Amino acid sequence: MSLNKLTLTQAIKNLQAKKCSAFELVKACLDQINRYDSKIHAFLELNQDALKEAKLADNQRRDNSSPLLGIPIAIKDNFLTQNLPTTAASKVLEGYLPQYESTVTRKLKEAGAIIIGKTNMDAWAHGSSTESSDFGPTLNPWNTQFLPGGSSGGSTAAVAADMCIAAIGSETAGSIRLPAAWCGVTGFKPTYGRVSRYGVIAMASSTDSPGPIAKTVEDCAFLTQIIGGFDPYDATSSSNPVPLLTLSKAKVKTKLKIGLPKEYLEAMNQETKALVHEAIKVLQNQGHVIEPTSLISPKYAIGVYTIVQRSEVSSNLSRYDGIRYGQDRTKFGEEAIRRIMLGTFALSSGYYDQYYSKAQKVRTLIIEDFNQAFKKFDLIINPPSPGPALKIGASKNEPLFGEMQDMLVEPSSVAGLTGVSLPGGFVDGLPFGFGFVGPQFSEDKVLNIAHQYQQATDWHLRKPQL
Repeated sequence: MSLNKLTLTQAIKNLQAKKCSAFELVKACLDQINRYDSKIHAFLELNQDALKEAKLADNQRRDNSSPLLGIPIAIKDNFLTQNLPTTAASKVLEGYLPQYESTVTRKLKEAGAIIIGKTNMDAWAHGSSTESSDFGPTLNPWNTQFLPGGSSGGSTAAVAADMCIAAIGSETAGSIRLPAAWCGVTGFKPTYGRVSRYGVIAMASSTDSPGPIAKTVEDCAFLTQIIGGFDPYDATSSSNPVPLLTLSKAKVKTKLKIGLPKEYLEAMNQETKALVHEAIKVLQNQGHVIEPTSLISPKYAIGVYTIVQRSEVSSNLSRYDGIRYGQDRTKFGEEAIRRIMLGTFALSSGYYDQYYSKAQKVRTLIIEDFNQAFKKFDLIINPPSPGPALKIGASKNEPLFGEMQDMLVEPSSVAGLTGVSLPGGFVDGLPFGFGFVGPQFSEDKVLNIAHQYQQATDWHLRKPQL
């Protein structure tokens, strides 16, 4: 196996056993990027010092127990990185070099990771296609005629194409789980507040959640352990201690009772609905109990998320005034302008109560609906998308493209829950994502059942032909 194809846990073991060096590992990833990224466009910026940092890691290995020492990880371009430009894929921030490091990337560096580069995304994370990047779209490694999803499309495409060992993304409503589903990799959204937002360019501050994108659930658990935890620089970060996310090595650890919401199935197409039922059979064979249930229809979350997100966008983007960051507001793309205008309108005098306040009330109903469901069920089955990837251009002239594609994960996002997307089959040669959501701070439970599912299937082992 080529070194760039290793999973995170495999790469760590190989480095520790001296079966390869960090220099060889990083070089293998850079070679893959040089070979295929002109076709995929997963990266906006590469770390020119990556090989130098890899050599340093090799020299330090004897006396260094850092868990990620020498591991190349790709970072979504909305995380501030001191020595690499951070643009959020917007020309407003073109060439911007941050003065400080995000908490997530600082923790990764302290653990020994090498940031191999910054990945493409929808500008300001506004979208679910990575078509709205001001620097050109990312394409799906499984078929370059199709979208990778977004907004973390560059990170998921980089992992799917083995251009890095793992990556970091951020999710506001589906921006990790949907592209992970469309690119056939594993994406994990921690509970809101589990991972610090400090140094992440804000999109919707009440739902933004950084998280890992990797080749396996095991890798996601490992990374969450490193990046999670309380941060005094983030007032919304949780003081709840991060549990030891140890995955069961046995085929099945605990039998769980899992709800299957009929409203979510009704929103899916026939092919993906059939794959959900195949996945359920795997879970039932492992002894888990799957029962139908009813939740508030995800269509109501579309309106809630649209109003709340646009309102918070209009507030967060007001700081980019052309004075502090160099580029003036004429550099905003069409999608950003549309969201600023709608958000400003929803927050304006006379309309706040009619739109924003009402959306927050429905948001509370969605949260209470999940709370009631979790009194009966340990977890909820929650595929990230109604169907597989759509063709390039599908998001053009569709102002609510992202909301419609993310409709199945928007309820869990506005409720601040934790969830996972993992490969669950194929439709016409394109990956399909299966997934679960759990109560807040139930990362261990969500990751363990996802790991059990991956032990019983091989979807996550399949690779695109580049």
